[in-house]
Amino acid sequence: MVDFDAAHAAVHYPPDRRFRVWIRPSLVALGALLVVIPVAIAWIEMSLWGLPTIAPIASVNPNNVASPHGFPVWVRYCHFFNFLFVTLLIRSGLSILADHPRLYFNNDCTPGSEWIKFTPITVPEGRLWTAKDDARYISPLLGTPGYRHTVGVARAWHFINIHGFIITGIVFATLLFATDQWRRIVPTSPVVFRQAWNTWVHYATFRLPPEPNGFYGYNALQQIAYFAVFLVFGPVAILTGLAMSPAVVNRFPTYPRLFGGRQSARSIHFLTMIGFVGFLVVHVTLVIMTGFARNMNHIVMGTDDTSPSGMIWGFVGIGVVVGCWIAAHHVSWTYPRALQRAVKSVTYPMQLLTLNRLNPHQRYRDRDISPFFWPNGKLPQRAEWNTLAQGAFQDFRLRVDGLVEHPVELSLADLRRLGFVEQITMHHCIQGWTGIAKWGGVPMADLIRLVRPLPAAKVVAFFSFGQSLYGGAYYDTQRLENVLKPACILACEMNGEPRTRVYGAPLRLRVENQLGYKMVKWIERIEFIESEKQIGKGQGGKNEDDEYFDLLPNI
Repeated sequence: MVDFDAAHAAVHYPPDRRFRVWIRPSLVALGALLVVIPVAIAWIEMSLWGLPTIAPIASVNPNNVASPHGFPVWVRYCHFFNFLFVTLLIRSGLSILADHPRLYFNNDCTPGSEWIKFTPITVPEGRLWTAKDDARYISPLLGTPGYRHTVGVARAWHFINIHGFIITGIVFATLLFATDQWRRIVPTSPVVFRQAWNTWVHYATFRLPPEPNGFYGYNALQQIAYFAVFLVFGPVAILTGLAMSPAVVNRFPTYPRLFGGRQSARSIHFLTMIGFVGFLVVHVTLVIMTGFARNMNHIVMGTDDTSPSGMIWGFVGIGVVVGCWIAAHHVSWTYPRALQRAVKSVTYPMQLLTLNRLNPHQRYRDRDISPFFWPNGKLPQRAEWNTLAQGAFQDFRLRVDGLVEHPVELSLADLRRLGFVEQITMHHCIQGWTGIAKWGGVPMADLIRLVRPLPAAKVVAFFSFGQSLYGGAYYDTQRLENVLKPACILACEMNGEPRTRVYGAPLRLRVENQLGYKMVKWIERIEFIESEKQIGKGQGGKNEDDEYFDLLPNI
């Protein structure tokens, strides 16, 4: 356990660390049927006609040495690095999932509508229960960095490793199709699918099928499994990851619909992880059962013999992978700022050139508005805010100053006179939940025209009446070009009604190409500055300062 101070221990290591998996009963029944039916058919076939013959075909014939065989050095290295990056992605992904431990096939994320949850908590009625309250503890033995509400650092590791995963995949795909090795895993005949079923009948009835020497070829079921992992699971994981990007979803709203919606994409992303885990378990089990020493020599040494070299070096490689898990945990808690900066140095320039250039174009209808919208953040405790709230914020004045020609103080009525717009958009929280709402307010572009920023003003800072997770006034920043985007507004209404206390009254920023923590609630004042480095700890916001969140969360 990390030696947390009292404030951090209360967040990361709470007294309630219970874990429970609940799956919607109808889906449990469906999943059971999907398993039972093919197993039952296999047993019926075996009982009536005996075990099917597994006839050799060119792609899986161990005696056909002319076919692609052996494991070139690039296959062996890609195999190792893929194992490394996939396991690190799974570990960081589990920490991310724990921050909102519910998965849905709808974009509303209404409690009770999830198909699976990893928490014993039923959202209580009659009291304020925020999305941060709902986050769960995960053991650092399973997740990187583990504990509770460490989504900022977990995302850093996820993005670091997704680069390695994609690069490894590109190298592997390029060399696979540049050589004849592709014939080993790509089915080229319908016979392969019939042979795969015949092989399944053997496994399902607890009999090992005739096992080809994997150095020369795979059985048909192995071939299809490897094909699915490389050319289905990998691409689907990447594409569903993009379908969770607010910049992508809000610019191309039809894209997430390819997966059934943004939350369906998140669920499919999770299911691909389950697919990878299931494949690893079955794959390792069969490697052990069908000749461990020879199989390890195949993939580690590139030889077809039974010497102990492959096992020895294979265990060394596994030790390196486990060592990387330990090192990632150490870096997460010892050098989190260095980790944050390292990720920023890679992702920030890329996002400025790509995702951040996308202007939101999403439009939803009134009937799409979510019946439930997760509240989040700490309600302000300042006496000044409470007094203003009691008067329905009639006495509130928004101060806008800093590097501007015309500093102003504006009431809510003054802001409405600048120009009032309404938009129905999807909110994306860093924790994973979404919600659709109608926001009404003044475009930031109109306010900017009024105050006329000086040439030196490159960043806009939004200061809140509320407090951050570990104390201190909450604030965040936006680049000037982002607040000039068409869908960026200061919202004073939600779903046609004045903003309530829970959802950010008197004002909340809406900037639809980013995650929700950048959309400051309970705004007190706005300041135009030269750089985000001038305020706080210089990282661009309170979450960025204290929880190592991204400066520019377009994804």
